[in-house]
Amino acid sequence: MQVAIVGFATEGKVSAEYFHGLGHTVTICDQKPDLVAPQGFETQLGDTYLKNLARFDLIVRTAGIPPHAILEHNSGVEVKITTAVNEFLAACPTKNVVGITGTKGKGTTSTLTAKMLKAAGRKVWLGGNIGNSPLEFIDQIQPDDWVVLELSSFQLSDLRLSPHIAVCLMVVPEHLNWHTDMADYVAAKSNLFARQTHDDVAVYFAENATSQEIASHGDGKKLPFFAAPGAYVDNNQIVIDGEAICATSDLALRGRHNWQNACAAVTAVWQAGVHDLAAIRSVVTTFSGLEHRLELVRTMDGVQYYDDSFGTTPETAMVAVQAFDQPKIIILGGSDKGASYDQLAEVVSRSNVRKALLIGNQAPKIQLALEKAGFAEFLSGGNNMEDIVKTARQVAQPGDVVLLSTGCASFDMFADYKDRGNQFTAAVQMLA
Repeated sequence: MQVAIVGFATEGKVSAEYFHGLGHTVTICDQKPDLVAPQGFETQLGDTYLKNLARFDLIVRTAGIPPHAILEHNSGVEVKITTAVNEFLAACPTKNVVGITGTKGKGTTSTLTAKMLKAAGRKVWLGGNIGNSPLEFIDQIQPDDWVVLELSSFQLSDLRLSPHIAVCLMVVPEHLNWHTDMADYVAAKSNLFARQTHDDVAVYFAENATSQEIASHGDGKKLPFFAAPGAYVDNNQIVIDGEAICATSDLALRGRHNWQNACAAVTAVWQAGVHDLAAIRSVVTTFSGLEHRLELVRTMDGVQYYDDSFGTTPETAMVAVQAFDQPKIIILGGSDKGASYDQLAEVVSRSNVRKALLIGNQAPKIQLALEKAGFAEFLSGGNNMEDIVKTARQVAQPGDVVLLSTGCASFDMFADYKDRGNQFTAAVQMLA
């Protein structure tokens, strides 16, 4: 076949190698005019990279490029558009696949799930949005192996197959600058469940109506978590099927929101046939989290500095605030994702936040929301991370937590959330 790979970042490179390895003629289509392609690949680069794609037999889009961006330039090619995830699910040698989505918590829950399966003696592969395309390891998978996929709405927007176990965490408005509206965002998530059969399992967050709505699609057996018969919290214990896993105080992950992630993972592996309490317990009591997710950077002069740069929505900033009992200096702001900050401002005003440092182009909008909520302890954080951290240090007192949990995207001041978190870590480590 003639195959077009649209977008040549990490995922696109793996897709290109995969289809090239199958003997197809591969053309790399990318907006960078000076991109240097590997030997053996054709190219279509620059401003016209999305044009004239109808000539290809298959169009493999990278997750970050919306299907409508391709369709706007090429009529009648919808049936030709696929993704790495679609191709993986179609060709995967095992049916033991767990797909996990939600607005936040996907990476943590996927990692917990994979670690629990591994601790119970299963061979496990972890991929998707968490960093590596599943096409990268498809040739190594055996029929009895398990695959755990973290899946974003970008990857799910045109999904045509569903995994054996599908999990939906909390869902709130997100990526509305990529999706046309909230309904489009929910529809993308729903694709994870839409092709499930009666032999499959659909796991949803019992306390989130949108999560339940998303999991209602398809014919999979519907199963809540954070409520029986899935894993739930009872008397400060995580419980499933009448068995206590551990006390919530024994979780290595910080914050009540991680009770949800732990319960989701326990429910998923229980449905995968793993009832090894010791293996499950060993994971939830030792795994302390992924980078840039409520990660302790340093304690200095009695002040703890936490990096929660991955939290890019008001909802994630709210749960970060609620994860600490200590007085807080919180860093808020960044680039716009179309979100409202009113609820976040109410949480800040009701919590023991001593100061809010406002940064980025959303600072004025967040300030208005804080003023409306009756919170006046805000000031400008600064125009670069070094100044932001210095300001935080100046206003912090012994016993405080300085919390980088901006509630916003990062693209006005930083390359991405990782760059923002790395710069925060570096600036904190340089404090003398």
